[in-house]
Order: sequence, then structure tokens, then C-alpha cells
Amino acid sequence: MDNSNHISRKDFIKNSALAMAGLSLMPSIATASTLVDSINTSSFKKMKFKNVKLETGFEYEEGEVIATKTGLFCIEIENGKISKISVNEPNSNAIDAKSYLMLPAFKDMHIHLDKTFYGDKWQAVRKRKGGVKGMIALEQQILPEILKNSTEKAEKLIELLQSKGTYFARSHVNIDPTAKLDALKNLQKAIDNKKNSFGTELVAFPQHGVYYTDSVPYLQEAAKMDIDFIGGVDPFSIDGAIEKTMDFTVQLALDNKKGIDIHLHESGESGLKTIEYLIDKVNENPVLKEKTYVSHAFVLGKLEKPKQEEIAEKLANAKVGIVSTIPFGGLIMPIPTLYKYNVEVMTGNDSIVDHWNTFGSGSVLQKTNLMAQLYGYSTEFLLSRALKLATVNVLPLDDNGKQQWPKVNDQANLVFVDASCSAEAVSRISDVKSLVYNGNIVY
Repeated sequence: MDNSNHISRKDFIKNSALAMAGLSLMPSIATASTLVDSINTSSFKKMKFKNVKLETGFEYEEGEVIATKTGLFCIEIENGKISKISVNEPNSNAIDAKSYLMLPAFKDMHIHLDKTFYGDKWQAVRKRKGGVKGMIALEQQILPEILKNSTEKAEKLIELLQSKGTYFARSHVNIDPTAKLDALKNLQKAIDNKKNSFGTELVAFPQHGVYYTDSVPYLQEAAKMDIDFIGGVDPFSIDGAIEKTMDFTVQLALDNKKGIDIHLHESGESGLKTIEYLIDKVNENPVLKEKTYVSHAFVLGKLEKPKQEEIAEKLANAKVGIVSTIPFGGLIMPIPTLYKYNVEVMTGNDSIVDHWNTFGSGSVLQKTNLMAQLYGYSTEFLLSRALKLATVNVLPLDDNGKQQWPKVNDQANLVFVDASCSAEAVSRISDVKSLVYNGNIVY
């Protein structure tokens, strides 16, 4: 961020107290965002931005969308919500958004904040031995050391996500006989430290299997704590029993009023059976609809087209979502087919610099760009639609080009990017210039 307009902390706090009428000491987004670490971000109650670029419609030629129309506006925020959208006042005493494009802030819906090397010394992935069970054995060795400073590393990782425009994450957290509840407790400390600048929901994740390492008592205890989902991993290949493991998971979620989010890497018959069994359990327990997800779900990429369509329709009817990290290479997930049947599809970075994965930028906009490349979303219209993967289905314009975001009373979770429109932002993975969370400038 640019420090050229730096002001003193004392002057900044004095100035911010004047609310919208007294933002003259904050001539740019860059100035304000460099100071968030030195002030209490919850002190922001009112803000006014000028020169905010918003999408206003599509431009057509022979029925095809060839460009996105934009305009400059003033945006006012009060008590964490957008309070006013008005004609631009370039000479007003407000924070200058410098004609950056304002978009809905991003969500990372599959990440592991609890076990990262990020923020610590660099370590690349080592050769894997023994598949997932081999990785479980490795985790049993290294988790105690990882957990020694996992709170601090989680905070650093959250800051990386913020710098990429993400204000919210669904994090899986290890619950197993090695970590017990320590990974959860450490992560909850990090979340509490960042509560004014970042939102989260947590998945109690039996990385080492439900029964393979007897994680049952720890999962039962975690389910009573401040978590949102009961997780799982490959019930057949890890625990050797689809029905027994899924029955336990579903019942634990029901008993504790939680959602479900299952890691499913199995790409053969067992993967398909697991998805179909979970769909059946959700249909038997409708309270789990819109609260149940399958992460990865690689088996969907292995099915023949008719079977993909059949499962997509079943997922949609049961309101079971898919969280994909957009794998590339030999496995192409049928995301367009899932969209066709209105299955909720979300994405996340999964592992960022840990013993599972060396790579990971922290950007869900990059994931969206990858999705657009994989499926040929190269036109102005399709690129603009692709943005919903990063924002979890919030788009500035509807399919007909009518402006639907932002609206007065929308929560002020905003990202400013250096792009002319959302299509360009996806195509070029445009730079994030600032992030606003619940009305506070946090980056």
C-alpha cells in the first residue's frame, strides 16, 4: 500500500471521530488502510467514499454482451451497512476511491487455517508415502510441533486472505487423538483476535478418520463447542464403512444443530455411493438442506455425462452444495453441469503452504480465473458471471444487466480492485487495493 499520504495516528483518530464530515485527513483508500493495524478498527461508525466505480449495466451488439457499463458514485456507510448510494461528488470531503471498482468482498469456503507453515520458515512438500493414510501418519508426527505457534500462523494466514480481498472463510480444523481439541482452541484464539476484521465458520474435521484413529469422543466434545459444521473424510478408504461413518456424522450434526461438510477424494464406486448415501440422509432429514456440503467430490469428474446430470439434479433437489478447489490436470470437475441444475458451488484455497500443498496464493479470485479458463468462460458475459464463485453468488449485475448490488442496507463487505469491470477482474486477477469488513477498512 502507498504510504505517501501518511498522517499521524493522533490526527487520524481525531479525524475519524468527525465521521463523514471530517474525513479530509484521509485523502485516499491507501492512506486509511495502512493505518488499520495501529487503531481499533471497530471505531469506524460512518464513512463516505467518492469516485467509487460501480457496474450499471451491459452494452450489447447484435444481442451479445460486449462490454460492461460503469459509473462513479458516492457510497456512504454507517453501522456496518451501506446507508446511501448517490451521485458522485468529486470535490467532496470524502475518502477517494480513485475510480477503483467496488465489488462484493470475497469468501474462501474451504481452507485449513489451523495447520499451516505460512508465517513460519519455508518448507516445501516432501515425497508422499502411503497415500492419505501415510499423510495421517506424518501428521501424527508433526502436529505437536505445528500447534506450538498455530495461533500466530493462523493470524498471518488471515492477513494474507485479507490482502487478496477475502473477508470470510470456512476453515476446517483437525479434531483427532493427536491434536485433540488443541487445534480448535488455538484457532479460536486467532479468530477472536481478528473478530473485528474477519469472519469465519468452523468445521470439526476428523482428518485422521472417525474410527480409524477413534476420533469419536473428540468430535462429540467439539460438536458442543463454537463450531458450525461436522466434517469427515473418505469414509470408505479411511474408516472402511460408508454407512456407519456417515450415520455417525449425520446424527452428530442433527443432535448439535450443525451443518455437514465432508472431504471426499474417493473417485471410484465408493465416492459415488458416499454422495448418494449422503443425499438420501439429507432428504430423510430436511433440516440439513442448505446446510450440507461435499468438498472436492472428485468422483463427479469421473462420471459419464448422463450420470453427472443425474447426480447434479439430485444434489440440487436435496440442496446439497459442492465446494471445489478447482483441480486441474487430468481431472476436470463438471462445474458447468452443476450450475445448470442450480447446485450451489463454492471454492477455497484448501491448503496454503503446508505439508499437503506447497502452492496456494490465498486468492479465490485466482481460483475463479482458473475456473473460467478451464471451462472457456472467456466472453464479457461469462467472465462477469464467473465472479460469483469468489463472492458466493453475489453479483453486481443480474443476467439481464440490471444492477442488483450494492443496495442500501446491504452489509458493507466490499473490495476495491484495479479493474474496469468484474469481467476484467476475473480475467486479469486484478490487484486488490482495499478491503472493507462490516464497515471497517481492514486492508
